Amino acid sequence: MNNREKELIERLLRERSLSEAEYAELIENRDGEAAGRLAEHAVETRKAVFGDAVYTRGLIEISSICKNNCLYCGIRRDNRNAERYRLTKEDILSCADEGYGLGFRTYVLQGGEDAFFSDEVLGDIVSEIKRKHPDCAVTLSMGERSRESYQALYDAGADRYLLRHETAAPEHYAKLHPKEMSFENRMQCLQDLKEIGYQVGCGFMVGSPFQTADTLAKDLKFIETFRPAMCGIGPFIPHHDTPFREERAGTAELTLFLLSVIRLILPEVLLPATTALGTIDPKGREKGILAGANVVMPNLSPVRVRRKYELYDNKICTGEESAECRGCLEARMKSVGYRLVIDRGDAPGFERNDQ
Repeated sequence: MNNREKELIERLLRERSLSEAEYAELIENRDGEAAGRLAEHAVETRKAVFGDAVYTRGLIEISSICKNNCLYCGIRRDNRNAERYRLTKEDILSCADEGYGLGFRTYVLQGGEDAFFSDEVLGDIVSEIKRKHPDCAVTLSMGERSRESYQALYDAGADRYLLRHETAAPEHYAKLHPKEMSFENRMQCLQDLKEIGYQVGCGFMVGSPFQTADTLAKDLKFIETFRPAMCGIGPFIPHHDTPFREERAGTAELTLFLLSVIRLILPEVLLPATTALGTIDPKGREKGILAGANVVMPNLSPVRVRRKYELYDNKICTGEESAECRGCLEARMKSVGYRLVIDRGDAPGFERNDQ
């Protein structure tokens, strides 16, 4: 680590901010010593806010049907080999009931942009989960919708919304998505969600095709200024039935480095150690926690559909029962000195607009 790298790290620690050019410089010139120092400070920062608690989110993958054709995604519309499914309301409520008994107090309903899940249908499911489990939070991750739709779902009881921005560089966004999708609309959706009152999560793939240190610097600057409640990042992993099948995967090394940087930019952010990180490295989720993350997302989806929700190749935990997933993660977190807690795990200081 050279003097310039030390200077940038010290300023990041002091000011929680760098310029775009400086973020790019930090990324381009990183080495093991710099990564270690960032991780050490990221862990200290996280412990000051969250202690040794790791929050769990029970992931329920409700549909593999999607109208979009994103070039990186295994459930893209034009993938004729994808196995499509859609969970019923009863399926979803059963997953939530099982998860509650296992200690989950947040559910994440995630799926492709499936028109079946209208505001009425999805809102009814959210309301019923909240009625049965009023001490739980409901997070939605159902893609781009209208502001009116987001408002209706918030009014139904949804607390959080995850919508990865994927990249803060418009020209890069255009290389990852079909022409009918726009960078401007993605950013407008995120702004709408925040204004409505959701705890909003954004994020991006690390090592996606055409990504550079400059585009990553734009991502970090966007996160710094947008100030999401949550930020999900994980390595890009190619899927064999997409146009990016031959592209090189992202790395755990760079993902961990960026997790530490994000923790230092936003000390109170909810930061997952993602399944993709655990897929690319057998100890990836543990390493993610040791780099500054504080959230894990075990799968509560019915085992019969888990292999069908294949966003990328070789996804882990597709054959495990929900209790196995949670038990495995509990042991993994304990092995590195952390504990899974039974808690909604809200962003610090957050209150709903209607409370």
